[in-house]
Amino acid sequence: MNKSKLKKITSARLFLPIVCLIAVLLLNVIKTPDFFNVSIRNGVLYGYIIDVINRASELVILAIGMTLVTAASGGQDISVGAVMAVAAAVCCQILSGGQVSVNEYQNSIIIAVIAALLASALCGAFNGFLVAKLNIQPMVATLILYTAGRGIAQLVTNGQITYIRVDSFKMAGGYIGKCPIPTPIFFAIITVLIVYLILKKTALGLYIESVGINGKAARLVGLNSTMIKFLTYVICGVLAGIAGIVASSRIYSADANNIGLNLEMDAILAVALGGNFLGGGKFSLIGSVIGAYTIQALTTTLYAMNVKADQLPVYKAIVVVIIVTLQSDVFKKYIAGLKAKKSVAVEGGQK
Repeated sequence: MNKSKLKKITSARLFLPIVCLIAVLLLNVIKTPDFFNVSIRNGVLYGYIIDVINRASELVILAIGMTLVTAASGGQDISVGAVMAVAAAVCCQILSGGQVSVNEYQNSIIIAVIAALLASALCGAFNGFLVAKLNIQPMVATLILYTAGRGIAQLVTNGQITYIRVDSFKMAGGYIGKCPIPTPIFFAIITVLIVYLILKKTALGLYIESVGINGKAARLVGLNSTMIKFLTYVICGVLAGIAGIVASSRIYSADANNIGLNLEMDAILAVALGGNFLGGGKFSLIGSVIGAYTIQALTTTLYAMNVKADQLPVYKAIVVVIIVTLQSDVFKKYIAGLKAKKSVAVEGGQK
């Protein structure tokens, strides 16, 4: 392989995210030799790699919304975890009819899901109004729901953990019939495909990048920057609602204190690890998806190394800092400068 081809490959946006994911997976293989072994037990797929892909599903969905918000506004939505809890609370409360635990639906599941998505869209619209219309810094604006969201979820469920012990409700977080593949994986794949096709088949993706790169210039050419930013927050809210429904289905309940807890930080890290610029502008959905699986694989690795849950963020932060540093423009320029100096030194020695 000649130098030009090698340089083209290494300079690709997805090169480092893929390398980071491979590195984490190799670390898993070293620690757990049967990491990639997949078998069927009790009619379902079983294995470490299946668990990583399955458990990353909600994070993948959140990372997509976070990518759009970051690209358009140059800031992050730190309320997505709380919005997940709100959506789960609304959905389960309607299904239970206000009871703490039920063994059959008290209301239509379609109405419950639509209401949950509308509630999450409303949360996204609230964030979008503060950021796009009032020009409040995104992290400050979304801090409101980050703080109040779980309290709202508690109000919806009257401070109780609402249980929906119905098999059909458990399907979204479990399995459909005799299908051996976990249902959350399908939710993640379908969500990625729908958003990807919308961005590629319409001009929305280009509009988002244009507004993120230079909002004032985008307005001068006729783009409604305010509406585009607002729309990305609404989409982010809806996606958080979908993730919340899947998460509540996993545990067949609405636990306002734990659903989506700290996932907003992992979503932001997934966007960063995917090679996306956190200041806005060009973005890569696939990069964010890779980043999400990298985060989940890293979490699995640390658990396999017997790292305690309360110590997990420390180790994760160290690894993430290293990975993000390797992807930073400053580090790349530093490495390029070292290579240039070395090349000059070699040429001088030859003379």
